[in-house]
Amino acid sequence: MKRVKMQIEVLPNYRVAYIRRVGAYGAANYQTMEQLKKWAAEKDLLTGTSIILGISHDDPTATPPEQCRYDAAIVVADNPEKDTSVDAGVTRGGKYACFLVEHTTAAIQQAWSTIAEELLQHGLEPDNRPIAERYREELVSRHYCEICIPIK
Repeated sequence: MKRVKMQIEVLPNYRVAYIRRVGAYGAANYQTMEQLKKWAAEKDLLTGTSIILGISHDDPTATPPEQCRYDAAIVVADNPEKDTSVDAGVTRGGKYACFLVEHTTAAIQQAWSTIAEELLQHGLEPDNRPIAERYREELVSRHYCEICIPIK
């Protein structure tokens, strides 16, 4: 199985505008992300330095599918103007193991199947903060994204 490149990072507390979806993780998350990107484009928030996050709050092996929470989020400088189509919040920063992954469905699925083993091999233990897929333009333009796992 192909190894994924991992880097330890201390992520800041990001101020974000987000759209939450509750339900089984999967294709509907993609639709939520597209909805967020459409909103962000309308607000001129999609730039070469934008950071977009797909935040999975729940472990689907321990949480009923209908209760799994997913946020499609974009990092913003200030709280967005009052807008009923998005919420505003702050992510919980800290130490993360960030895995560089090809931005394809197959590569992301493969990465998810190897991440637990990778963490174990490096003596890293996940903590209970949400997991995030991070999309930065400099990586997305080269067809990559990152899976960021919170660690102790």
